[in-house]
Amino acid sequence: MKNLYQLLRAGRHLLAKGVKSFLIVGLLFFISLPSQDLLARGNMFQAGVVVTGSVTDEEGSAMPGVNILEKGTINGTVSDVNGSYRLTVSSANAVLVFSFVGAETKEVAVGGQSEISVSLAGSSETLAELVVIGYGTQKKSDVTGAISSLKRENFNNGVVTNPGQLLQGKVSGVNVTAASGEPGASQNVIIRGIGSLRSGTQPLYVVDGFLLDNSSQGIATNPLNFLNPNDIESIDVLKDASATAVYGARASNGVVVITTKKGKAGKTEMNFSASTAWSSMSNQIDVFSADEFRKQVVAEGGTLDDFGGNTNWQDELTQTGLSKQIDLSIGGAGTEKFSYYTSVGFQDQEGILKNSNLKRYSGKLNMNQKALNGRLNVDYNLTASHTQNLRPSITSTISDMLNLNPTVPAYTNGEPTSLITNALNPLKRYELYSDQAINNRILAIISPSIEILDGLVYKLNLGVDYSATTRDQQYKPFTSVINESNISDGSLSTLISGNTNQLVENTLNYNWRKDVHNFTLLAGHSYQKFLLEDREFSYRGFANNNIEPRYQDQTSSTVYPTSVDASAVKNELQSYFGRLNYTYDDKYMFTATLRADGSSKFGENNKYGYFPSLALGWNISNEDFMANSVFNNLKLRTSWGQTGNQEIPSKITKASYSENRLITGSQSLNTYPLDPDATAIGGYPYGIVFTRLANPNLQWEVSTQINAGIDFTIFDSQLSGSVDYFNKESSNILLEVTPADPVQPTATYWTNIRDMKIQNNGIELALDYNGRPRGDFSYNIGGNITYIQNKVVDSPYTVLTTGSAQGSGQTGATINGYINNEPIGAFYMFQFEGIGEDGLNIFKDINNDNATLDNDRSVVGSAIPKLIYAYHLNFKYKDFDLGFNFNGVAGNKIYNHTAMTLFTKAQLTKSNNTTDFAVQYPNEAISNANTVSTRYLENGSFLRLNNATLAYNLNSDKIGLSDAFQNIRLSVTGQNLFIITDYSGYDPEINTGSTSGGIQTFGIDYFTYPKARTFLIGLNVTF
Repeated sequence: MKNLYQLLRAGRHLLAKGVKSFLIVGLLFFISLPSQDLLARGNMFQAGVVVTGSVTDEEGSAMPGVNILEKGTINGTVSDVNGSYRLTVSSANAVLVFSFVGAETKEVAVGGQSEISVSLAGSSETLAELVVIGYGTQKKSDVTGAISSLKRENFNNGVVTNPGQLLQGKVSGVNVTAASGEPGASQNVIIRGIGSLRSGTQPLYVVDGFLLDNSSQGIATNPLNFLNPNDIESIDVLKDASATAVYGARASNGVVVITTKKGKAGKTEMNFSASTAWSSMSNQIDVFSADEFRKQVVAEGGTLDDFGGNTNWQDELTQTGLSKQIDLSIGGAGTEKFSYYTSVGFQDQEGILKNSNLKRYSGKLNMNQKALNGRLNVDYNLTASHTQNLRPSITSTISDMLNLNPTVPAYTNGEPTSLITNALNPLKRYELYSDQAINNRILAIISPSIEILDGLVYKLNLGVDYSATTRDQQYKPFTSVINESNISDGSLSTLISGNTNQLVENTLNYNWRKDVHNFTLLAGHSYQKFLLEDREFSYRGFANNNIEPRYQDQTSSTVYPTSVDASAVKNELQSYFGRLNYTYDDKYMFTATLRADGSSKFGENNKYGYFPSLALGWNISNEDFMANSVFNNLKLRTSWGQTGNQEIPSKITKASYSENRLITGSQSLNTYPLDPDATAIGGYPYGIVFTRLANPNLQWEVSTQINAGIDFTIFDSQLSGSVDYFNKESSNILLEVTPADPVQPTATYWTNIRDMKIQNNGIELALDYNGRPRGDFSYNIGGNITYIQNKVVDSPYTVLTTGSAQGSGQTGATINGYINNEPIGAFYMFQFEGIGEDGLNIFKDINNDNATLDNDRSVVGSAIPKLIYAYHLNFKYKDFDLGFNFNGVAGNKIYNHTAMTLFTKAQLTKSNNTTDFAVQYPNEAISNANTVSTRYLENGSFLRLNNATLAYNLNSDKIGLSDAFQNIRLSVTGQNLFIITDYSGYDPEINTGSTSGGIQTFGIDYFTYPKARTFLIGLNVTF
């Protein structure tokens, strides 16, 4: 194995050095040839007439996967991802037959032509048959894996800042959860359950063939916010191992493939869109009003601090957020050999908390150039964005909204009312505190490909994703607040970060079709390098001169020393992969995939991981005995495969050391005096101690998945759907653990947990029904539902904490975790049974020993929903259309950490506001502890009207302005219009708990930024 690794490593360097020279020489050679010489060389491979061209649909979009056959022979080919083809026919009298499932079949006589391009008529359902797979596209009828494809016309509408919002509720088996209601908030995108302990549970994102890195971009919100959703053409979700194994080491959580818009052949199209939206808090928590507060504090025996006001702090600290977006795009094809798409966009989204804002300036350029009679094809792709993200102090603001005394007037003499000495009016905090991040990001890709022989295409994929962020968190000096020097003297923390992701891929694709046989072979090599750089500077003590600290000079002093932290991490990933697709008579399909991944994150003994998959498919509807069946399409699929997870910290397989020196006798025991008579610190030299032990045997996490599915279309293609059963098991689980033996050189070490497994299995169902049009009226109804069971097995630990409590007296107390033979994210706590005669908590005595101890904690539910569902209703009448999208979950719990922290009788008696939750037990003692228990555990199920859109399309032909524009679309959209839930917090779709030991948290609501209800008015004009 070691020799193999050395060979592969040497190969990597040779490839990295040689690929540029190979391409430059090869391309110059082909370009330098006269066209007639090139054709002559082409005919050396096969005598006859060479015909090239492209295939498009009625709208001018490229159609990959179209069969082009020389009539009366078995000589044929298939159009590529750009709709292009090249075929050598027997003579100038040949006839080409263009065919595609669901589209018209067209015959064209060659007649001496060397270039033939056609347009095939077909329905929108026909176009939906094309899906993006790893390193290519495929007709859905030929797909053996579990892939869901979402086109732009089916995206979620409204104020959308990233691709995850487009997906929510649209794809079975995919649970998209926003962490909060903040503009551009980060999201959890979970595909077919959680298969890892760590935060590396996000899918792999592939944008136009470039594999993104899920590492932080130095900005607190979603790293995918750099993509303008209006530039996205389609999103394909690869769910099972057959579909994802070609991406190997990063595909255990599924793959999301994002394809951006490209120019359409045959026309130039300009599109302008503009929208304005208003957002307000969708739900307020029912805290006491000022009058209720006065009564309750006295009734509970507290000391009332009455300042004579009547303030609703939830109103005072929120706003109606105004958002606007403007986009302009131009796309088309200047000639058959050149197409382009370019766009610019601006989005400005205000949050419902003040000083909460996301601005994005984006630009996009996609071009495709063909040469050498269609042999050479070059794709250029450039995405650039400038993002400004302004954030308030969210935790403090939410706490004040719910807890601040409502009798305090918001303002006194036009200024925020001064509170007690060591407290800050949150309205004043808005003036003093800011957290602003500015991110510049460029994704640049160039992909030249050349057809070496008929059907054999070499492609190079070169790309770089560069992100640079500057983030400033500051407090302006405010001397009225004492004992908090960061506020009274002012403070500034500046983070400068860079993230560089470079990709080089070489692939060979060979497509061979003869009679009833169709082979497609893929072989490839990939090398990807990542560099993350961070520098953080912390300052305290600024002049109170109305100049922001980030624009002031600050001199380090003994009282306020400047703190500097810096780090850099470099990772490399080298991969070799191959795939075989074989179809017999368009009925029987076989797919085999293998990828070998080598990662610098792993030790010398396990540098490479190997990830295979196999899949079978049967197009039953193409059998003769199905000729008169009710099924228009019926296909069976089954697959098995393995994928990996390398989302772990860098360098953890290598030993690490630190210096330590005895300062006082009680602080360190790591050094000893060289001179036994030493009386000064100079006699105690620095010592070297381990902070991390080397572990060259650390292995990849491996996810093994089986899938069985059925795709069907019936009733003259009115009803279509799919059913999938999946079983996914993760093993070799990676974790940082504490040694069992306390006598160890380090406090923790990284290891694979032997025998432990995380299991997810379930059933997915997706249905879509297109009703028969009745006059000017038509409709569409559809939806999806996923049932998931998950469990942790053979864990050697009592509980691996995924969520722990925060706050005075509670820090570190387990809320939920991974527990053997229990669901993922299992809540593990005391069962609350009421308040005793002594006014204190009564918890269930699980083991009947008449004592409440840690061993009385039990599993009381899971944060992960068992049921994920969504459905849509679309109606069209003449030029009007109306659409509704609903989504929901069931079977999960939420821990209301906000209620545990704030809504207690003790808080109320201190003249802090609460809800009636604090007084539901009249005999509860003020001293009663807010212990982690089911008292704060609530049902997390909900049904939400995610968005609804009413639109009117004004066709230019109807008003005689077809020369000026093609179409005008006016729309009104509502987002988060209502929700049905039993949860008492702001919103049940949350995840704001704190991680514990790097293990991801689930289902904890801790001062969550509230969700907004949004109304949007949009205009879209196509010229």
